[in-house]
Amino acid sequence: MKAIPLLAATCLAACLPAQAESLFRPIELKDQELAQLRGKYVMPGRVISFGIVMSSTWKNAVGDNIGARVSMQIQESTLKPQFYVSTIDEKGSGAAPAAGTGSVSGGAGLNQTQGVTQSVRAAGDYNTASNHVSIDVKEADQAPPLAAPQGTPLEAAPVVASNGAGSVSVSPGKGGVQMAINANGQGVAMQQLAAGGLLQAAQMVGGNNAVSNLAQLSVVLKNNMPSTGALDCNLDQLKGLRTMGM
Repeated sequence: MKAIPLLAATCLAACLPAQAESLFRPIELKDQELAQLRGKYVMPGRVISFGIVMSSTWKNAVGDNIGARVSMQIQESTLKPQFYVSTIDEKGSGAAPAAGTGSVSGGAGLNQTQGVTQSVRAAGDYNTASNHVSIDVKEADQAPPLAAPQGTPLEAAPVVASNGAGSVSVSPGKGGVQMAINANGQGVAMQQLAAGGLLQAAQMVGGNNAVSNLAQLSVVLKNNMPSTGALDCNLDQLKGLRTMGM
């Protein structure tokens, strides 16, 4: 189905400030493009809850794990959207492995794309990496209870942490949020939600590393089926078209 990419773009737009609205300005589609579209629209005001959870982690060969988790939830009563950050710092066994000797070239244009971009590039051995995006859409009579915020509010200054696996930095930018991991000579990873798109990337030059980028978008729609009066109103509007020869 092609409804999922359209819904994903709508979800990404919901978390961006007014400056980014120009990216979603409507454009005219050709007949050939319209013939391929499938999906539904959502009336304004029907979205009663929108949430984002993102996490990025890097575990090296001796089990050191560094990363971060970012969350945000918006409802009708929300005055100002706010990201909250929790860092992940787990100690493994043994000294940090030596820097990798692999080399990865190219990819300079990956951070200039729009929409959802996922990239995994590896020049070492026995590495695993995953980029995953999930979208959960539900209907309900009312918005779910707001969970208590966990972590540090993300303001102008980045939230940072480090251990034997490397360092992680979570910072605001381009109207969204970016998580970047520098893995002490083993490679780098990044996850960014901003400027109308989602970027997930991992680049490994060492061995025996496990990298994960995860983004979860959750949307709750008001379960408001049209009333009999609303349906009658729509039918009356359609009847009026007949007087114009349509």
